[in-house]
Amino acid sequence: MNEEYELVIVGGGISGASLLYTIAKFTDVERVALVEKEDELAAINSHHTNNSQTLHFGDIETNYTLEKAETVKRGAEMVAGYLEANDPDREMHSKRSKMVLAVGDEEVDELEHRYHEEGFGDLFPKLDAIRRDEIAEIEPNVVEGRDPSEDMLALQTPDGYTVDYGEVAKSFVDEVRDIDGVDVYTGTAVESIHDADDEFLVETEAGWFSADATVVAAGSHSLQIAKEMGYGEHLSLLPVAGSFFEADQELLNGKVYTLQMKKLPFAAVHGDAEVHDGTITRFGPTAKVVPALERGRLSTVPDFFDVFGLNPDSFLSYGNILADRILLPYVLKNLVYDVPYVGKKAFLPHVQKVVPTVELDDIERAKGYGGVRPQIVNTRTKSLDMGEATITGDGILFNVTPSPGASTCLQNAMRDTKQVVEFLEGDYEFDEDAFEAATIEHFPRAGAAEQGPSQDEDQDPIAADDD
Repeated sequence: MNEEYELVIVGGGISGASLLYTIAKFTDVERVALVEKEDELAAINSHHTNNSQTLHFGDIETNYTLEKAETVKRGAEMVAGYLEANDPDREMHSKRSKMVLAVGDEEVDELEHRYHEEGFGDLFPKLDAIRRDEIAEIEPNVVEGRDPSEDMLALQTPDGYTVDYGEVAKSFVDEVRDIDGVDVYTGTAVESIHDADDEFLVETEAGWFSADATVVAAGSHSLQIAKEMGYGEHLSLLPVAGSFFEADQELLNGKVYTLQMKKLPFAAVHGDAEVHDGTITRFGPTAKVVPALERGRLSTVPDFFDVFGLNPDSFLSYGNILADRILLPYVLKNLVYDVPYVGKKAFLPHVQKVVPTVELDDIERAKGYGGVRPQIVNTRTKSLDMGEATITGDGILFNVTPSPGASTCLQNAMRDTKQVVEFLEGDYEFDEDAFEAATIEHFPRAGAAEQGPSQDEDQDPIAADDD
């Protein structure tokens, strides 16, 4: 099989699917293909068991700067708007309250400063600072069992979207798969990509595809492919596997986050209901470093070493990162959480910080939950580069998108669409107004209820997570 396209997208998770949706629906690119190695779309990190199911706005993520929160907020509003418009029965998401909780004088002072002085209260109009009595009204189990003299503060918002990103990815593809010129190949592993000067030749198990431009959105494997093509030589990965504990009972009405430990690139421990089963409460994530690009797949261990590089700069980078006096104890402690019985006993205090009355017998390691989040390592600076990485070549993009990549998938797709149109150098146009009308314009703004009929009534009613 030989097929010719203007664009080939490698990877059928939330990132690749959102780009396919944006290109096929809002540009005049006529021939585009998405190629996915698994038999189903979104079967790896975008699957609902493999991420925190959170739509990150930056409002309760206390490791975000105000500048990062401004960027992430807009991206999250695009996803929320899409869900509001396309998921009236809430099959892909649920929407509940969410809050970040501070306990004790030091944490309360920190959270108050963030809300007032740092400007998060101004950036997020729906975000309220609430005290013990109001917290108890929304989340009674968060307050029950605590020392009544202990100070408490929470920043709370109704925009607590819990999302099945795998189903959202499939929804993106379903929106466009019947458009002429759009092809979706599953169960089709990409073996190599060759730069043939005026086109790319994508070699797969099923044959060759040729493309004028290519975007690789294959998670950790994006950097592996980039390195095979001579890009990103100064980058490596620190693959972090996330897991969860769960209680087989409905303990929380929404999401409850704890304050983020400074200098850590991993999500703060939080509790919330599983997106498809409100009677299960998940607590996590834990985070351990693993030498593999996919959780539980030994076949991806050699892939990790392809990315690692086995060179002095990589070893020195890992040594420098893991020797950090905050990160090293954290990594070692997270290894303990996988030990039967001992692990949940060690993790229990984190659960009790959210719900104090939970006892050891109430929680178990959640089976089948947890994916790999690739943290970017810069071997030049011997440090972690927090967040996502995009490598731009001549006619090709490589995207590595750990959290909050799912939350900003449409924003990233908009950015990449503009780059693809530039790559193609023809009379191609991106209808950005129509794109925003289909996404962010459906996001319910503060005060909308007071201004007239709700958006749910104006459109067909209805609205998301990651790590």
